[in-house]
Amino acid sequence: MPKAPVDPRKDPDVPAGMSIEMLQDLHLLTRDGQLNADARRKLKQIRHLVGLLRPGIEDALARAEDPLVVDCGAGKSYLGALLYDLVLGPAGRGSLLAIESRAELSAQADARAKRFGQARFHTSASAIADAVMPRKPSVVTALHACDTATDDALALAITSGADHVAVVPCCQAEVARQLGDAHPDDAAVASLFAHPLHRRELGSHLTNVVRGLALAAHGYKVTVTELVGWEHSQKNELILGKRVHRFDARARTELRAVLERFRVEPALVRTLTARGLDPRAELTAASPGPVATALA
Repeated sequence: MPKAPVDPRKDPDVPAGMSIEMLQDLHLLTRDGQLNADARRKLKQIRHLVGLLRPGIEDALARAEDPLVVDCGAGKSYLGALLYDLVLGPAGRGSLLAIESRAELSAQADARAKRFGQARFHTSASAIADAVMPRKPSVVTALHACDTATDDALALAITSGADHVAVVPCCQAEVARQLGDAHPDDAAVASLFAHPLHRRELGSHLTNVVRGLALAAHGYKVTVTELVGWEHSQKNELILGKRVHRFDARARTELRAVLERFRVEPALVRTLTARGLDPRAELTAASPGPVATALA
């Protein structure tokens, strides 16, 4: 005999308080309200990230009447929908902007927000770098924004002086390509990426090391950890940042050393440098911080 359907509200992987109808609309639940294996994996990641983002959003709500949360490379807006339904909706204030370059996905997210009464959920059908911010974002996040799209999200956070940032990077190919052209004098360093597989893995690791150092260079306290267990996703590294200073001289020194040793210049460094915010630059306490710099 077929199994009787389980009440989705009793399933520990279904977020408490989340609209079952919305989860079905997002195809995270089947038509009869059940979780398949792929949806369970996605929900576990998103639910965990919402929990990690909640303190930052609550801090933003304490600081501002209408804080802005920006979800970069939003895709189908799984994360944005849950953030709104579980955090911003119950708070009764705060807005969310979902940035997605694929116009059809952005339109779907906008229509869904209207259907489910998420009046403060807005979309921008544009590249992250081209999105118009209605005001300074308090929280910037990106879940699996591919390759340099994660760098665009971090550049947005740093440039606008966001108080909190959280990214789970996806594929990182750019630095691996740069390593293919690098010829360091140090034989030990060169041996780390002599083989294409090692070059790809080291490139991914180096990319995230640079991202963390660039955030720290601009005054963020950085935490790097796993989002969920590796059995759920191979793209699992979580970079969290909370802005506590204007800049960090030691992080800048470390970043210069990494870039010089491996002879790479990732997208985040290039973008910030073009905006007058080179994270490698030696600064003084009188140097302008990112809040004073307009988005390029």
